[in-house]
Amino acid sequence: MAQGARRTVGQVAAVVVLAVAVAGFLSVAAVRHGFFDLQVYRGALVWWVHDGGEIYDYLKPGTQYGFTYPPFAALVMLPMAYLSWHAAIVVSVAAGVLTSAVLVWWLLDPVSRRVGWTRWFAFAVALCLVAAFEPMRETINFGQVNTLLLFLVAVDLLRLLPGGNRWAGIGIGLATAIKLTPGIFIVYLLVTRRWRAAVTASGTATAATVLAAALFPDASREFWTSALWNTGRVGELAFVSNQSLRGVVARLDPESPSTLAWLLLVAGTLVLWAWRSRVAASVGDEATGLALTGAVMCLVSPVTWVHHLVWLLPGLLLLVDRGMAAPPGGRRRVLLACAAVGYAFLTSRIVWAWEEDFTGLDGFLFGNTYVWISLALLVFLPVHRVVPRSPSASATVEPAAVPQFDKLDRRSAAGQRHRIGRPLTVR
Repeated sequence: MAQGARRTVGQVAAVVVLAVAVAGFLSVAAVRHGFFDLQVYRGALVWWVHDGGEIYDYLKPGTQYGFTYPPFAALVMLPMAYLSWHAAIVVSVAAGVLTSAVLVWWLLDPVSRRVGWTRWFAFAVALCLVAAFEPMRETINFGQVNTLLLFLVAVDLLRLLPGGNRWAGIGIGLATAIKLTPGIFIVYLLVTRRWRAAVTASGTATAATVLAAALFPDASREFWTSALWNTGRVGELAFVSNQSLRGVVARLDPESPSTLAWLLLVAGTLVLWAWRSRVAASVGDEATGLALTGAVMCLVSPVTWVHHLVWLLPGLLLLVDRGMAAPPGGRRRVLLACAAVGYAFLTSRIVWAWEEDFTGLDGFLFGNTYVWISLALLVFLPVHRVVPRSPSASATVEPAAVPQFDKLDRRSAAGQRHRIGRPLTVR
């Protein structure tokens, strides 16, 4: 057997072994939520479409949970009211898997090409690892929409729409109209002075919201005047699954959490994020802008359930990229170790060990583990400078269509060359 064939056989065997190991891990560690959130979405839509009720009046039987998304999300999900339960599950899982796979390919494939990894093998290994990632498996098991929103935002910031800048902002606008929290990416566009994209995103979100209001005036009125402000519909702030700064403060004093302390933490976090985002944008590093804004969204949102932390996935993948781009030595080892440690904690379910009792120093340190990872990514994720293609390139570096991972960064006076990366081409 030729050497290439033996290598391929070995890689196939390794992927099969890893897939079996991940499946075994999931059978033990993954909590099967019975597509709880999907039941809420579909139940509310069936109640609304077929039973004549108001969508925001619906509560899943025996629970306090109802439909909490804007009316445009109801419009997007409307076909679910006409699907059987099992068909809705198939659509939900397929959408989650497909959008996740595309995002991983966009961010990982340039690393594979630069380093010389077999591209399909690296992709297959990454997918297995992503399947074990707790926020991802929670998203799938709940039937959540997180990966769809991340996909829409990534399409925008990585400039993957045909026509480039002309359509920039549409994906962010649609994501914001479906769920309000991605609206922080509109703020990101403003902070980084991408005025046209910010206007496009705001206009898209507004147009989608107005369309939903025209089609569903009663539902829109109820959402914007009542359901949006009913915080009891989303769950307990001190619950250990709430891995946001608000959750940290609430767990310090569940009976009377300090709003002032939370607002001060949010203000400081936003200042840090704005500064780091400006730095990343100034050198054209949109991938880091995506990762930083995803991390800050998880931190400042009043409620960030564990499944929302899929927004940290780009940051972990970029740590791998930056580690492999660094010259052999301490920096590479540190970056790859940080990626591995962050991934391990975000796969381990560690915070749930403090679900019943999150008091004490151990509860503070370990019950908020995912918050600390979000903060670490916000503070320490390296920013990568995009190098102009030629000496005659403009002194102002335009943000790249996608992360620049294969350029040469000439940093030392001795003329050493450190490989950094090249543009992603085609989630």
